[in-house]
Amino acid sequence: MLIFRQLFDPQSSTYTYLLGDPKTRKAVLIDTVFEQARRDLALIEELELELLATIETHVHADHVTGAWLLKQAVGSRILLSKAGNAEGVDTALEDGDAVDFGSRHLIARATPGHTDSCMSFVLDDRSMAFTGDTLLIRGCGRTDFQQGDAGELYRSIHEKIFTLPGDCMVYPGHDYRGLTSTSVDEERRHNPRLGGEIQEADFVGYMDNLNLPHPKQIAIAVPANLKCGRREDGIAPDEAPSWAPLAYTFAGIWEVQPQWVEENANAVQMIDVREADEFTGPLGHVDGSSLIPLGELEANAEALSKDRPIVAICRSGARSAQATLMLRKAGFEDIANMAGGMLRWRSQRLPVVGGQE
Repeated sequence: MLIFRQLFDPQSSTYTYLLGDPKTRKAVLIDTVFEQARRDLALIEELELELLATIETHVHADHVTGAWLLKQAVGSRILLSKAGNAEGVDTALEDGDAVDFGSRHLIARATPGHTDSCMSFVLDDRSMAFTGDTLLIRGCGRTDFQQGDAGELYRSIHEKIFTLPGDCMVYPGHDYRGLTSTSVDEERRHNPRLGGEIQEADFVGYMDNLNLPHPKQIAIAVPANLKCGRREDGIAPDEAPSWAPLAYTFAGIWEVQPQWVEENANAVQMIDVREADEFTGPLGHVDGSSLIPLGELEANAEALSKDRPIVAICRSGARSAQATLMLRKAGFEDIANMAGGMLRWRSQRLPVVGGQE
């Protein structure tokens, strides 16, 4: 079995792919997005994986890669085609190179045409191919900038992708209609630009007349990606909040551990969002916490101060996680969920008001 997750960035419609070896817990990420680096790290941590490398299918023009950010966070290596000539690449890939992660590996296939740095990556058993912008679902990457060449793209797809087994699943770098995957056989037969009896001259004529506007972020994305997403000042932006040792979950929630809350109770507002009978029930409650049931939180949010951090508490951490989202929408910034709720608090034998042993 392969650990596999397909992740999505809604702003750029980019797919990021996580592949992991369940035996060794080694993993790689394909086509990370700068703004989603924290999300990706949270998933990797929750799945107990070690990120060995980030892999770029090409030098992107529509988003900035998160490769540099991830390297700063966990030491992952940055892999990109040698033809990309990017600064900061740890391994410059060439056609046929293997990318190992534990007992599994990907094979790099040079597939230029959209850009000269384009590569597709085929899983060792040829059951999956990650084609970046080279081959999309019923489409393909454009060829009107960044060393694009329609004839070269046609040959790359027909020689390097369409020669894979028909049932090989194809995972593209983008999709703008909500589609997630296709297969080699489907695209060989049904791709309106490349499939069936379409010849190279037909394809070139089609691509030369697309007349598309350039990507909105191209002026920012290309220079940044030629440095693997590294900022000019070398500083990683959007640092984690500093008021507490917070952990970010894949669900998008900032969490703090009960032990820290107990030691810093005077520095935060503790909001218990259970019902009144739970607040005084068998689990008891944290001394100094205020009861505001979740159903009443929105109406009472204005009673809370925005000058002191807020820790939301419930029985297990589920309702309080929702409370943090509600309060964030209401304009509160320094807010965290108490991980595990009162169940974890009691399991760690921290002091409570009321409750039963």
